[in-house]
Amino acid sequence: MILGLDIGRQYIKAVVLEKHKKGHKFVNAGIRLVTDTHQAYDPEKVSQPLWVMATNELMKEMKINPKKVKNLVSGLSGTQVSIKQITTMDMPQDEFHSAMTFEARKHIPMDGSDAVIDYQVLGSNRKEVDKVDVVLVACTKKTSANHLDLLREIGFKPGILDSNPLAAMNAFSYVNELPDEGAVVLLDVGAVSSSLMVLDRQNMLFTRDIPIGNHEFVKALATKLDKDYLSAADELNHNGVSSFEQSDGGDDSFQIGIADRNIFDNFVEDIRRSLRYYAKMTNQSFFTHIYLTGGASSILGLSKFIQGKLNIEASEFNPLTLFDGYDSDSVINPPQYTVAAGLALHGGGLEN
Repeated sequence: MILGLDIGRQYIKAVVLEKHKKGHKFVNAGIRLVTDTHQAYDPEKVSQPLWVMATNELMKEMKINPKKVKNLVSGLSGTQVSIKQITTMDMPQDEFHSAMTFEARKHIPMDGSDAVIDYQVLGSNRKEVDKVDVVLVACTKKTSANHLDLLREIGFKPGILDSNPLAAMNAFSYVNELPDEGAVVLLDVGAVSSSLMVLDRQNMLFTRDIPIGNHEFVKALATKLDKDYLSAADELNHNGVSSFEQSDGGDDSFQIGIADRNIFDNFVEDIRRSLRYYAKMTNQSFFTHIYLTGGASSILGLSKFIQGKLNIEASEFNPLTLFDGYDSDSVINPPQYTVAAGLALHGGGLEN
């Protein structure tokens, strides 16, 4: 049994897989709200005791004893880690760690503690024969220690520690092959922030954290409609992006449509800026598809809205489709399990 555990700011998500000769078998998936469903969500009030309680409740529902889990993979969010593709001199393996530690200090803000790093050599650089391309993943020792302490308090023996953006890419690469030309965009829409990833056969790996998620959508709608948070959340769940549409008040058949700039426009503009930056760095401006993942990816009309604004085909991504034993009727909102599925795949031997 391989357990992929995605400890989010609002929900705990878990995917259980079994590895066999032909691939991976889907065993179970589960989700649990971290905070009280009857109270307005406040990310500032989410603390370790709430994560511990929610995870233990989820494990109980899934009939999993944390102390008996031997193959656990958990992840750190995009805001907690730095993921960079860098080009460096080719060197003996025993020199790489110190070189990558030096590089990590240039790419991530230090909090006074040492860097914890991991890296994977992608191969020789296409332009410089004496250099190699490397994916560098780094966080501070304090961040890593806090996460491991959380796992131990839940009852787990910490296993593999991954990053959520790379886990999402793992899940995508298991289901889909990258196009020969152009780049694919993976957009993980979370509770507090979103992670944008660009995957391309020819160019560098790119990830960026966008500080907008479902929480900002709800707050903006509550302000617009002059409603309390929970009422605005219900409105968004029922009507999605169209909740921001305005009527003239006289003819119900006439709608101005999203006339004023709103939080979804700001969200798309952040996506646009990220893609422009990527295009400037790589000279690759052909994006074939935007795949939406994460709990908030299912907001009614969101993929259609993004597609209309950016003129790039967009749709939700289901990470479970190729697993043996997966029944589409048994899992609600499969895109929200993308990170957890990618984490479980890592535990099953599929490397980032």
